This record gives sequence, C-alpha cells and structure tokens, in this order.
Amino acid sequence: MTVFYILISVLAFGVLILAHEFGHFITAKLSGVKVNEFSLFMGPAIWKKQKGETLYALRCIPLGGYCAMEGEDEGSEDPRAFGNAKVWQRVIILVAGATMNFIVGFLMMLLFVGIYFQHGIPTSTVTSIEEGRPFAQQIQLGDEFYKINGRRVLVRGYEGYFLDRNPEGVHDIVVIRDGQKVLLEDVTMKRDYVGQDGSLLYGLSFGHFEERSLGSVLKYTYNECINVGRIVWLTLGDLFSGRESVKNVTGIVGVVDVVAQAGTQSETVGLGLLNVLYIFAMISINLGVMNLLPIPALDGGRVVTLLITAAVEKLLGRKIDPKYEGYLNGFFMILLIGLMLLITFKDVWNLF
Repeated sequence: MTVFYILISVLAFGVLILAHEFGHFITAKLSGVKVNEFSLFMGPAIWKKQKGETLYALRCIPLGGYCAMEGEDEGSEDPRAFGNAKVWQRVIILVAGATMNFIVGFLMMLLFVGIYFQHGIPTSTVTSIEEGRPFAQQIQLGDEFYKINGRRVLVRGYEGYFLDRNPEGVHDIVVIRDGQKVLLEDVTMKRDYVGQDGSLLYGLSFGHFEERSLGSVLKYTYNECINVGRIVWLTLGDLFSGRESVKNVTGIVGVVDVVAQAGTQSETVGLGLLNVLYIFAMISINLGVMNLLPIPALDGGRVVTLLITAAVEKLLGRKIDPKYEGYLNGFFMILLIGLMLLITFKDVWNLF
C-alpha cells in the first residue's frame, strides 16, 4: 500500500509541475511569445514530439519541468522573443505559473471540502469548556473565535496554532457573541493539558458545524486556501527569526514519506486518498507562494529583476543584455538546486 501512495505522490507532483509550466506556456502563446520547448520533468527525454514551433517532451527524472521561451535568458533577434515582449506581458507570463498553482490548489481543496464535510462545515464555535480553567469566566459557550492576538481565525483547527505563537499564554481574543464582536483582553490560556489521546489541549472543544451549502463550501475552501498561504509566510518568518529550525524543512522525499504515512494510516483507501488530496492542495498553494518570493531564479525574483531592468533601460535609453539576468538566475538556480539536494539527503537519511 505504501508503494501505491508513493506512485500517487509522483503523479500528483507531476500534475502540480505541469499546471505551473502550463501557466507560463499558455500566457506566452497568448502573448505571441515563441515557446521552443514545453517539458515535464528533467533529464533525458523518454518521449518527445515536435508540433509546430514547440517541442513537447516527457523526461526521465521526476523533478521539475520547464517552458523554454525564445530569448528568455539571452539575447535574440527574433521579434517574438520573450525579451522583446512588452513589460506587462512578460510580468503576466512570469506570474502565471504561480497563479496556476493557486487555481489548482483551490480546486483540490474545493474537492476535498465538498467530499469530506458531508454533514456540515466546521466552525470555531466553542461547544464545551473544561471546569477550573482560568478563562472560564471570559469565554462562554457559543462564542466563535474571530481573532487571536490580532490574527484572524479563518478555519477551525488553527486556534491552538495561533495561541501557541504567544508562549507567555496571555492573549487578546476577539469572539463573535450574539452576532457582535467582543474583545476579551488578557485571557490566560496555556497548552499545558494532556488529553486521553496524548495530545496537548487548552480545555476547549469546537464541535459546531454550519449547514452545508454551496456558499458555505466555497467560503470554507477560500478561507482554507488563504490560511495555508498565511501559514507559509509565518513559517518563513519563523525560519529567518530562528523561531523555527531549518532542520524541520523538508523536501520532496520528506513530503512523499508524509503522504505515504497519511495514506497508510487512514482507516480506508478512500479516506487515505482524501488526506493525500488535502496535502497536495496545501503543497500547490505553497508552491505558488514560494515561487513569488523575490529571489532570483524564482518567478517573483524574475519579476523584480524585470521591473528594475525596465526602469534602468528607460533612464539610460538603451537595452540591457538579458544574458546578465541569465547569469544571476543561473547562479541562484545552482544555489537552490544545492539546497534541494541537501534537504533531500537529510530526508533520505531520516528515513533510515
């Protein structure tokens, strides 16, 4: 069964990569930019076919993929080269990959929510409070958590995550009570209680479900996707601040291992596939966010470089050779590949 989920993971990663590169591909075609090759995965080609001006290929190493446009990282006299397209067209082409990851992530999450929550949409409404808790005089049954320490609670299940971010255990919480937003200041809540299943709890339960409808499903899906993107940003900030260790960063091998465990530990194959669907919905959104980071070699970095180059060219009145941007992107690409290899080595080492 583990092999089954590994194969599912490889297929899912292929779908996410294909969607990303298709975003670049279709916007390039619509913008009149010449696409020399559209490839899924890397390495020697297993299958390839020339159709018109574009070579379509499937390669043997299931990592990455690319949409190779004419004049993308070097000068070209072709009027349909990437570098000769208008600045706004190039920006759209560059961000289209991440946009497709957001769209695919949303559709995956929508499918998950639509299937998984058959009996209602979960909310952050308090349905039980353990006796003796110091906050029992402030939080009431029926209160819906709206904000925790200034951060919006978008979906149920992340209340503890946002409470954990304040280790002192004293919080400002906004709840919705009788249809009104109520600010509860200096609420003492610490994760110091061990439940019967071994999990740490706060002494609260959230067992309320909203009636299922098209609107509630779409709203929950949207909120879940926004929440996933927000967690990515918070985690990146934690890495830079030292709050989170780089040792906890995982790569493709680690993700496949997590997916295999989530699938095999599920009660049924159907539930296992749903869990895998949820994980890859999050991964797709993660890919979208990460690709928009202003780091050279990533789409976000290329957009920043493009805008700076366009401004400099306007001031100088002459065109800058795109090979310099290519050198910069190539250098950072080598660094990113090296980082990926180190993370992969760590993940493989941890498996044993």
